[in-house]
Amino acid sequence: MEQVSGLLSWTLSRVLWLSGLSERGAARQPRTMEEKALEVYDLIRTIRDPEKPNTLEELEVVTESCVEVQEINEEDYLVIIRFTPTVPHCSLATLIGLCLRVKLQRCLPFKHKLEIYISEGTHSTEEDKKLEKDSKGGEERDSNIVRATIR
Repeated sequence: MEQVSGLLSWTLSRVLWLSGLSERGAARQPRTMEEKALEVYDLIRTIRDPEKPNTLEELEVVTESCVEVQEINEEDYLVIIRFTPTVPHCSLATLIGLCLRVKLQRCLPFKHKLEIYISEGTHSTEEDKKLEKDSKGGEERDSNIVRATIR
């Protein structure tokens, strides 16, 4: 009976050490930014798309390369995510971003600041903003010409 108890105790301590839950395993906690980025990716890849029965990973909305983690100080980290909507006119891109934010705020085990972006050139809102900006610039130019003409 003592041998079984000793074997069980050794097995349990080994499992705790390998999982990083014991004091000796504390040194094994993820320290590098790549490990933290993978930890973030593991959390967000299983989020389901609001319109489809697939996960964000299956639809390639998020990939390992879209997650970046930077150390702000010893205890705080900056998590940057750049996701790609399934189609350029995706009406639920903001909802996907919100899902990413909520999941990470609830589940990340370390202190963090989140920055979530839509990948550049992958969504029509960027073009809409550019067109809007260009049209505003044109209106300002036209109004300046009108003012100069009136004087």
